[in-house]
Amino acid sequence: MKRILILGGSGFIGNALYRELSPYYSTYATYYASKQFKKNQHFYHFDHTQEDVNEVLKKVKPKLIISAVRGAFDHQIDLHKQLVEHCKYFDCRLMFLSSSNVYDAFHNFPSYEFDKTLSESVYGRLKIKIENDIMRLSPSKYVIARLPMVFGLHSPRVKEMQEKIEQNEPIEVFPNTIINLNSDRKLCQQIHYIINQKLSGIFHLGTKDLITHYDFHKRLAAKRAWNKVIFKQVYTTNDMRYIAVLPKENKLPPHLLPSCDEILDDSHIALADNE
Repeated sequence: MKRILILGGSGFIGNALYRELSPYYSTYATYYASKQFKKNQHFYHFDHTQEDVNEVLKKVKPKLIISAVRGAFDHQIDLHKQLVEHCKYFDCRLMFLSSSNVYDAFHNFPSYEFDKTLSESVYGRLKIKIENDIMRLSPSKYVIARLPMVFGLHSPRVKEMQEKIEQNEPIEVFPNTIINLNSDRKLCQQIHYIINQKLSGIFHLGTKDLITHYDFHKRLAAKRAWNKVIFKQVYTTNDMRYIAVLPKENKLPPHLLPSCDEILDDSHIALADNE
């Protein structure tokens, strides 16, 4: 059975991936602060600012490393350089969860897999730097998965919205920003398919259609029956601005290309199941 190591396995996306993949693969993960994983023998404590990732790699001997790491930017760059070196010399592939922010300097159109990357944000430039380091590997050795905003029942974004509603604080929305998005459930299915089919290269993993930032949040609030929501509409420009990653070359099967409506339904169904 293929051995998979998820770096950042205690985070929102990393843990969702662990739950998706562990029934099918020999899956291991790292955690940093969450003590709930301490007794799980498939989880290793790892602080990428203090510890050497090679110690974990020696123990797990993965055939695939999935990087969902968060934290100090400088240390992230050093960590991924180590991962690239490991994959060069061992029978191991690297999957990096990147971001639509690698295109946040381009506003006029949605972005596709092989468009030039350019970012105005520190976060986007970090992702570009790591992507460029990874692309020095043989193309068959890596997957770069660029993600838009990811929602889900326990997502940080939804929790933040809930807290603001409870505290009667406004939620900032951007009527002139056009986005696509994803849910943790659908994203895990997409990544599972990429692994199972042994695909490689650059993938844009989001909805096939677009929606404004404001409209999505307004519909999400209605879907969850949140009352007394205060939206603060923010206009950063008079023009429409795109922050969306769409697939063109590396398309997944139709059932793995969700719509914005499906992402909303995911949130609603998940909430109903939890009550």
